[in-house]
Amino acid sequence: MILLYDTGARKQEILDLRLNDVHITSKEPYVTLTGKGQKTRLVPIMAKTVDHYKKYISVFHPSNSEDSFLFYTVRKGEKLAMSPDNVEKFIRKYGKVARIQNKEVPEKLHPHMFRHSRAMHLYRNGMPLPLLSEWLGHAQLETTMIYAYADTKMKREAIEKATSELNPSRTTSAPTIDWDDDETMKKLYGLS
Repeated sequence: MILLYDTGARKQEILDLRLNDVHITSKEPYVTLTGKGQKTRLVPIMAKTVDHYKKYISVFHPSNSEDSFLFYTVRKGEKLAMSPDNVEKFIRKYGKVARIQNKEVPEKLHPHMFRHSRAMHLYRNGMPLPLLSEWLGHAQLETTMIYAYADTKMKREAIEKATSELNPSRTTSAPTIDWDDDETMKKLYGLS
């Protein structure tokens, strides 16, 4: 789940990863993802993700066979690529556990939510849409436009940046209206 979020990868891109696709020895660690149409892209990963990756490798890949699938299942003694259904089950299972501790975790968690959340977080924090499009592996910029909508938080921040400190809506010393005062209400309605 950490790798899903950090890379913003599609579920199948994560399942296709092999150990030699994860590059943690360089100064700036990254993952080579192979997306739709066999297009590859390099996606940087954060230090915390590298820490989790190293722990995972020590437990699940002690022999460190470079061509092994990063995520696998064992059937009849053979390591095979994990299925998309298996990923869905893991996400649901651990999503339920996380929801017990934090009610903000969606009830019906699924892998694509990690991709969407990461993309929105990057966009909200200033990543330009063309770069986001490349990062997500979209062939067309139009596909990325789904992330271009502004949420309430983004709108509020833009309004606050564009509103002068002298504006009464931004000051705490602005006069307040007593809505229960009949005379004030008559004046506001032009009745007095």
